[in-house]
Amino acid sequence: MARVGVVGSTGQLGHDLVEVLRGANNFEVVALDHSQIECADLDSVRGVLLPLKARAVINCAAFVRVDDCESQAREAFAVNALGALHVARAAAESGAKCVYISTDYVFDGGKDSPYIESDVTAPINVYGASKLAGEHLVRQAAPDWLIVRVASLFGKTGARGKGGNFIETILAKARKGEPLKVVDDILISPTYAWDASEAIAQLIAADATGIIHAANSGACTWYEFAKTALELCQLTAPIEAVPSSQFPTLARRAKNSALASARLLQEFNITMPLWRDALRAYLFEKDHLQA
Repeated sequence: MARVGVVGSTGQLGHDLVEVLRGANNFEVVALDHSQIECADLDSVRGVLLPLKARAVINCAAFVRVDDCESQAREAFAVNALGALHVARAAAESGAKCVYISTDYVFDGGKDSPYIESDVTAPINVYGASKLAGEHLVRQAAPDWLIVRVASLFGKTGARGKGGNFIETILAKARKGEPLKVVDDILISPTYAWDASEAIAQLIAADATGIIHAANSGACTWYEFAKTALELCQLTAPIEAVPSSQFPTLARRAKNSALASARLLQEFNITMPLWRDALRAYLFEKDHLQA
């Protein structure tokens, strides 16, 4: 049975990834949260990962508060870039595959269709730049590496760094009868953390390498995503489509951050569910819908 370490195991993706890997029955999973390993500290990383003797180490740890990254760039790079380097070096030293979880934010949004793995990266904010730096450092430090980019995650544990997830916020406001204004000029690939986790588990089992996108199929705007959630839950709260200019943010956002999971299908025959189907599955999991 292959031993796999999951760094950042209590995050939105990390939590589901641990459950998926344990359910696969061919992995021995070691869940590592922030209290057990500090990615920004090389001694901490080496002290935990070297004795682990894992086949693969999956680094889900990240500073994900995009706007805070603008004012806390040092911390963002300490976790997302330097931390990635530390994990990659320790993985290389112990003979493990280094799996780094990256993001759609490495792209600038100028493309008029979903981004594929071979598209040129050009981040437009500190968060994206720190994650891209992490990608480069992993590739430099680990001879056996896999970079998996995910996008617009939603999962049952919510994003600890963001205080929940977009869908839960929308549903809570709708049930209170609050009017909703949601951005309709930014294209995304909403991705269910469980689906991304299942894809990652299959990639590790296949000993995949390189850069691979793992996002739910299709693309939509945040407004369409929210509206679909309300419709599935049969909630009739008023919802208005607005331009992103109505919600100015410290960090710039790409107008198109949709991802196409081209390599998943072409090389590994893994099909990611449509985002609408993924959303429905999530709503059932969270008991917002009944079977």
